Amino acid sequence: MRAIFVLFDSLNRTAVGRYGANAVKTPNFDRFAERATTFDSHFVGSLPCMPARRDLHTGRLNFMHRSWGPLEPFDNSFPELLGKCGVHSHLITDHLHYFEDGGSTYHTRFRTWDFIRGQEDDPWKAMVQPPLERFKEMYSEKHYDFDDPWKRMQSAVNREFVRGEHEYPGPRCFKSALEFLDLNRAADDWFLMVECFDPHEPFAAPERFKEQYATGWEGGVLDWPKYEKVVDSPEEIAEIRANYAALVTMCDEYFGRLLDYFDEHDLWKDTAIILSTDHGFLLAEHDWWGKNRMPYYAEISPIPLIIYHPEHAGGGGTRRSALTQTIDLMPTFLDLFGIDVPQEVQGHSLLPLLKEDRSMRDVAIFGVFGGPIGSTDGRYTYYLYPEDLYGPDLHEYTLMPMHMTSLFTPEELKTSALTAGFNFTKNMPVLRIDALRDARRIPNNDRVGWSVDLGTTLYDLHLDRTQMRPFRDSEIELRLSEGIRSVLIAHDAPEEYYRRYGLAAMDVGS
Repeated sequence: MRAIFVLFDSLNRTAVGRYGANAVKTPNFDRFAERATTFDSHFVGSLPCMPARRDLHTGRLNFMHRSWGPLEPFDNSFPELLGKCGVHSHLITDHLHYFEDGGSTYHTRFRTWDFIRGQEDDPWKAMVQPPLERFKEMYSEKHYDFDDPWKRMQSAVNREFVRGEHEYPGPRCFKSALEFLDLNRAADDWFLMVECFDPHEPFAAPERFKEQYATGWEGGVLDWPKYEKVVDSPEEIAEIRANYAALVTMCDEYFGRLLDYFDEHDLWKDTAIILSTDHGFLLAEHDWWGKNRMPYYAEISPIPLIIYHPEHAGGGGTRRSALTQTIDLMPTFLDLFGIDVPQEVQGHSLLPLLKEDRSMRDVAIFGVFGGPIGSTDGRYTYYLYPEDLYGPDLHEYTLMPMHMTSLFTPEELKTSALTAGFNFTKNMPVLRIDALRDARRIPNNDRVGWSVDLGTTLYDLHLDRTQMRPFRDSEIELRLSEGIRSVLIAHDAPEEYYRRYGLAAMDVGS
């Protein structure tokens, strides 16, 4: 068996034609869907980037135990398990977060890997005296604060060294993928993960893609909205959305080159392809840009998943309504190669769904550490907020005390104590560390923090797909709350998590 997993970052389901989009051109995603099975109720789990990837590696939710961080010593990891059974795993990625403190143990679980440099604020090129005045003329001050010597300045520096389309990180990822196939397409027992940071912001695409969505904007570059409420003009909103659309279309074209390679070499007969993303992104819907700080609206939490398996090639173009999540991909990857799934895994292999639609779970839950818990049964989506998003009695449980781009501080570590582990820590104790209010975790890492302008609410996705009409219904909320509780129990969530969300009275030990 051979398999290719293509993971884009921040690929909105609302931007893919197969899911009903018509404002963005995605002919190759749609062409692939005609051969494959489309999952219509596929949801995120832990958010955002690295928590989603921990779900992906381990097959279980992690957001109730810790914030963004590395794989833990006790974690299962699908590429490592593949390797133990003789399957060669190879990662191709330009995702810079793997090479920061908070993502430092993911890529090394693969047998081999190729890191493509230059995305976002990857510390790639050293320009001690960047052309600051020229940058200020080129880039809009609404998105680029060049008084900050770190993030957006480094991105502008990196782009100085991307002089043609072939030098963009996304196209280089697919070039590396085709090189892997040239070397290995005659071999068996391999798993290739092609992970593109695009269409994550900054929404920087080659000019030929931008021309397809030209808005007439003549101001500075607007392609990296801050995660905040919308205060932009209609013209600015249109330009930002156009830049995102251009980047999605670029992703689609290069994915199409992979499909062309399959056609040319007849890989459809013996190679599986899985296409998905980690989460979506708000492009001014609900008056918000970004993710993390606000409710995980329909633009963020339902995500695309399309699977092709050569044994089910005759069922191309089929759709599935079963409620699935990111945690289901790990056991699916193992199942592709006939490998047993560890007992700690809470996800389910999706291969049976390629044969027939069937129920996998009654409720799926998702969230960011310490934030609202999202819950859905496929029709209703419920956001359960704690009484105080910054209330006490929230803890990180870890043996890898690292935040996104830093180690835990002495102030945090002074609160640590070794405590008994959980049902997934393989009898290892863990550190219990107070989740301090000012700790550099998502979304506090930008010193802005949570939005508190909504609170617990409910949406009917059948009658209100864009989630514009929040409502309350005690019977539905009780059922979804009980669903949240059951998933927390299955994941051995810490006791304080039940108290935090008003679930303690439901008998945690039952």
